[in-house]
Amino acid sequence: GEFTVLEGPYARRKIFTLIGLYSPKGPEWANMGRGLIRGMLNSARGLSDKDQSEAAQTARRISGFADLDGLEFVARIDIGTDTNGDDKNEVRSAVTANHKDYAAIMGLVTATPQASATNAPQRNAYADARQHGTTPSSRPSWAQ
Repeated sequence: GEFTVLEGPYARRKIFTLIGLYSPKGPEWANMGRGLIRGMLNSARGLSDKDQSEAAQTARRISGFADLDGLEFVARIDIGTDTNGDDKNEVRSAVTANHKDYAAIMGLVTATPQASATNAPQRNAYADARQHGTTPSSRPSWAQ
């Protein structure tokens, strides 16, 4: 997969990570790849991994890899090694709604009490669109 950092000091940098869906080493490698994709969908759509509701299952369903194009999610980046033994950045996991910093990172809460009269958390675009029976644009705002 090709990932682009959207914010922070490394904005617009690219990270390339393999997402294994099959390995002759055994099914655990394939399950790790599926787990990463599920985590990416959970992160992008504000879902808890423990949420097994019909709406959550529908939000995790994709028809193909093209559905992942433009998906914005929070990731944990670590340093791994490539085939030559050189260091490279890798997406290790997706940070989901269960993480304590998720809401602040995704901008789902107001930064200061004065920013909102009710100080209620803001919702992400996917959650708003899902509530209204539509889906958001497949391309993120930064890519349009």
